[in-house]
Amino acid sequence: MKVVQLIPGTGGTFYCQNCMRDGALMRALRGRGVDVTLVPMYLPLTVDAEGLEKHAPVFFGGINVYLQQKFSLFRRTPRWLDRFFDSRWMLKQAAAREGSTSAAALGPMTLSMLQGRLGNQRKEIERLTAWLKGHEKPDLIHASNSLLLGVATELKRALKVPLVCTLQDEHTWLDVIPEPHGTQCWKTMSERGREVDAFIAVSDWYAGVMAGRMGIPRERLAVAPVGIEFDDMEPVPAPAEPPAIGYLSRMSESLGLGTLVDAFIELKEAGTIPNLKLRVTGGQTAEDARFLEGVESTLRRRNLQDDVEFVAHFDRASRHAFLRSLSVVSVPVPGGEAFGTFMIEALACGVPVVQPAEGAFPEIIEKTGGGILYDPKAPNGLKNALQELLGDRARAHELGRRGREAVLARYSVETTMENVLAVYESLVTP
Repeated sequence: MKVVQLIPGTGGTFYCQNCMRDGALMRALRGRGVDVTLVPMYLPLTVDAEGLEKHAPVFFGGINVYLQQKFSLFRRTPRWLDRFFDSRWMLKQAAAREGSTSAAALGPMTLSMLQGRLGNQRKEIERLTAWLKGHEKPDLIHASNSLLLGVATELKRALKVPLVCTLQDEHTWLDVIPEPHGTQCWKTMSERGREVDAFIAVSDWYAGVMAGRMGIPRERLAVAPVGIEFDDMEPVPAPAEPPAIGYLSRMSESLGLGTLVDAFIELKEAGTIPNLKLRVTGGQTAEDARFLEGVESTLRRRNLQDDVEFVAHFDRASRHAFLRSLSVVSVPVPGGEAFGTFMIEALACGVPVVQPAEGAFPEIIEKTGGGILYDPKAPNGLKNALQELLGDRARAHELGRRGREAVLARYSVETTMENVLAVYESLVTP
């Protein structure tokens, strides 16, 4: 079976759960003999990209997509000029500025991409279609998320093959787009979704969310929780000393880092957990810089700057070393997320988690028993939950041990791959 996977690249500037999910899945599929070609879109693939050498050039280069949206001239420029903007050097510059324009400001471009050939990036669709016809005519196309359905459905029509689409956190992008573009994007994405042969959600919770918001019939919607690769993920040998809270995600206000810092400050000033530290990693975008400057300024005013460490590297080996230095992990995302790969990685290392009772977080805690939930609306909810776990090392160790056993049994990338492969095989005739 030949599969083409459309994946939006991030340029490697932050901890991208979708990128890691897709990379691990593609490695596992190739290990089963599936001929997978990755098609990076917007920016190159760099986060956990080991073993993914066989892939297409970057299509829909971020600079070209932006210029074609803003200026009609660039919708007709020759390929040699487009190739310059798609060069590795230019895309590296674009990656450094990623996030400098928020989702709220990108409503028109998001809608244009969802419109496919009716949008402003038609030239890019024609280029990718021609490349696939000449190089990698697939048996099936798999879109990494439903924001790519404008492109994916055009490819399905041209190549006449089944289309699969993964669902993970699209709502967090679309729901901040101002009207009328927000509603138009949801409507267009739902219309394009009617051409998808099968959707794969990463959690039961998110399957329900997107079934309702996109009008997806349940018979076309499967669930395949994210799985990870366990190589070198050894459990923490002993409780961390000094005790340390960890944050593993993009270092962003929108993902709850400010909330965790506030809880840490309250714990330090209460003095109930002696020598407590906070360690933070996961990278950032240009948009996050001002927020992080404010966080560091607050820590200096409280004379806590020496108790907090911002770890620059978050590649696979660095993440494992980071996790093994922690007592607990918390990423208090407002409203929760469709999954929580950081939870699975922490638990695989025997580190318990503390998460808000929102999104798919309760689902993961229920299935692993590897942490505790708190009510994000309760006063001092996060602080009290962290204090409860940090103050009872025996319980924290037991939750970490139980969570690791469950993750090893339920959340391997091989399990995810088998679930996804079953969807593929239901659509492709041998």
